[in-house]
Amino acid sequence: MDVAVIGAGAIGGTLAALLDRAGHRVEVTARGERLAAIAADGIRLTGRWGEHRARVAAGERLTAAPELALLCVKAQDELGALRANEPALAGVPLVVVQNGLDGADGARSAHTGPAIGAIAFFSADCPVPGEARVLVPGTLYLGSGTAPPTAEAAEAARVLSTALPSRAVANFAGCQWTKLVVNQINAMPAITGLSVQETLAEPRLRRIILASMREAIRTGRRAGIAFGSLEGMTPLALGVLGSAPAPVGSTLLRLMGRRLGREPVLGSTLQSVQRGLATEIDHLNGAIVARARALGADAPVNAAMTELVHEVERDHRFRTPHEVARRIRLP
Repeated sequence: MDVAVIGAGAIGGTLAALLDRAGHRVEVTARGERLAAIAADGIRLTGRWGEHRARVAAGERLTAAPELALLCVKAQDELGALRANEPALAGVPLVVVQNGLDGADGARSAHTGPAIGAIAFFSADCPVPGEARVLVPGTLYLGSGTAPPTAEAAEAARVLSTALPSRAVANFAGCQWTKLVVNQINAMPAITGLSVQETLAEPRLRRIILASMREAIRTGRRAGIAFGSLEGMTPLALGVLGSAPAPVGSTLLRLMGRRLGREPVLGSTLQSVQRGLATEIDHLNGAIVARARALGADAPVNAAMTELVHEVERDHRFRTPHEVARRIRLP
């Protein structure tokens, strides 16, 4: 099948390489050093899903209409990427692989074909331009809203499952909220410059991350969300994380860090900071703050973490655990 991947970063590059390995014809979009590296030598896949060199067509914009397209850019870049590739994407099923809550809904305002949400429940990074390294394998979940998956979502999952574990699921909105809770581990590495494992091992930082997760869970419940299941992160596990005594929740987070393995997991937010790019923090922790306020509540820990990430973006200085604990005081 002819598949386009718009945004060949860590997630997009991984998907493009896996699809190429599965025998699909792949075209990707990228910019700058990443585009130059891919155009010269393809995408090198490394890590937990094996090694592969994907020789794919690459440019700043798509040159041909695909049969299926994957949008893998940051939330704030979504509309610009769609408009830039609009001629090639007209009427094409579009899978929006994105963090946050509004990816597929936002895409529908600028796309004429079906827009399908997707959650990448695996971790990857880009050690150098043109390389996609899988750190933690997982599943790609597809769907939209709270209803059963559409025929388009089921078909996209079938195609993508030839390359990696992929499932079309009901209650996709609930799964997005579960991923948003999990993504609370993303901000602290961007604030401190430490890996996810290091932040979850540090007691002061772990307590703050647990508090931010509990705010996210409370906000979702207040919004009437029925949380979905993503691998081992089930509604039951979220219930324990959200309401068990703090030492129990802290232990769960410490175990989560250990399960990530020894290879440092940086998270997408820290990777953006390291490259001098704008982060998605307003669509992660910031989304919790916005939803809480819309419900007449607040989320002070998430608000403080969002502001700290923006400070690091502005002054390019990571904060020590002591500084973070001083700025974010917990009850």
